[in-house]
Amino acid sequence: DLLLSNSCIPFLGSTEGLDFRTLLLDEERGRLLVGAKDHIFLLNLVDVNKNVKKIYWPATKEKVELCKLAGKDAHTECANFIRVLQPYNRTHVYVCGTGAFHPLCGYIELG
Repeated sequence: DLLLSNSCIPFLGSTEGLDFRTLLLDEERGRLLVGAKDHIFLLNLVDVNKNVKKIYWPATKEKVELCKLAGKDAHTECANFIRVLQPYNRTHVYVCGTGAFHPLCGYIELG
């Protein structure tokens, strides 16, 4: 209904089915951070398809192989699913992902 009424703008930045799960709204700068499978997106709140920035952050190949050896599904479980997007200070965001069952965290500078 929203699409038919032109009441929304769908995000076209990914057709890969990246399993979006984590959101962080930055109203001050008019941005939305989106955590997904192996990716972090930085979107413009006015038009989510304008100037999309994307960070590719997969689990290491070794961790993916260990995950598969443990009997997990390679496509739905053995990836770096971004689960935490937390403001750290005015310039950085703290980010954590599953890392194919070997969690990893870091900081993103929002320049």
